Formats: sequence, structure tokens, C-alpha cells
Amino acid sequence: MTVYRSDHYKSKSMKLISKLIYYIFGWKAEGNVPEGITKAIFIIAPHTSNWDFYIGRLYCWMHRLPINLLIKKEAFKWPVGWFLKQAGGIPVDRSKATSKVVQIVKMFNERDPMLLAITPEGTRKRSDRWKMGFYHIAVQANVPILLSYIDYEKKIAGIGPPFYPTGNVEEDFKKIEDFYRGRKAKYPDQFNLS
Repeated sequence: MTVYRSDHYKSKSMKLISKLIYYIFGWKAEGNVPEGITKAIFIIAPHTSNWDFYIGRLYCWMHRLPINLLIKKEAFKWPVGWFLKQAGGIPVDRSKATSKVVQIVKMFNERDPMLLAITPEGTRKRSDRWKMGFYHIAVQANVPILLSYIDYEKKIAGIGPPFYPTGNVEEDFKKIEDFYRGRKAKYPDQFNLS
């Protein structure tokens, strides 16, 4: 698996443009990655709209975060492929027999920085259960989970404090759910906290 690294996140002009777009549309950005954390899983919720990607991407440019995203390899065809690579996209081959968790943990062991954004709902439609891969990756790679959110009611995108999983899934998920309780999705009826 190749991780593409773009220098767009370092650009002062991208930072200023992103701030301007947030200002024009009345959005605010709060929180950031704490100093010293160079490897983490970002979980982004609620995720019910394609707009979530753009709001999150602008947030990352504002804070100069070199975020990577897992995207199915079929999406990397021209002309969209170039943009996805510049946005930190990692093409994922779903046909490989190797566990995706194992592949990604290996990536974390080989790279620094490595900030990987994952939407635990796995889809923009209502999901009965969150996908657990992000949690298992964080535990096995020994990296924190950064609880990031996009709240459409308050027009705030942000990152909460780092969450260090203990391996006790049930207890950890209670804390994660508490953090996201009350965050308003673009389409609230499609957001499920479990």
C-alpha cells in the first residue's frame, strides 16, 4: 500500500483560503492535534453527507495536518485520482486476502507522521453499527484516537482530546459515544451512535 504525501497541508495560501471559506460560510474550527502526537487515528463523526469531506479537508489545511484517508483503489482513476492523492488518499485494495487492520498497523509502524482519518459509520447512510476497524488499529498500533467532529447545527468542526483505548471495547465505546452525543449531523436521522 502506498501512502501519498502532499505538501499542500504546509501551504500558507491553503491555510488562508480555508479560513476565508470557513468565515464566509459561518463555520468555526476548534481544537487541534496536541503537540507531540505524530501518529493517530482520527475518527470523524457524524458522517452523513459528502460535505463532511470538504469541511474536514479545509479544517486540516487550516491546521496544517497531513491527514491520510482510506479510499477504494477504483476511485483513483484519472482525473479524480490526482486530486485524491493530493488530499492524502491511500488506495485500498479490497481484493487482497491480508486483513486491512494488519496492513494499516504495518503502515503505522513504518511511517511518521501518520494521521489516518476514518469514518467509523462506514457510510453516509444510517448504519446500525459502527465499524470496529479503527479501534483495533489504534490498539494494535498503540496510537491514540482523536475524536473529531462536524456539528452542522453549531457550524463547528473540531478535534477533542486524544483518547487512548484500553482494550476494553465496551467501556471505551461508552466514553466515545458520550463524546459524540449531541453532535448534529447534516442529516440527523442518518446518524447512529453504536
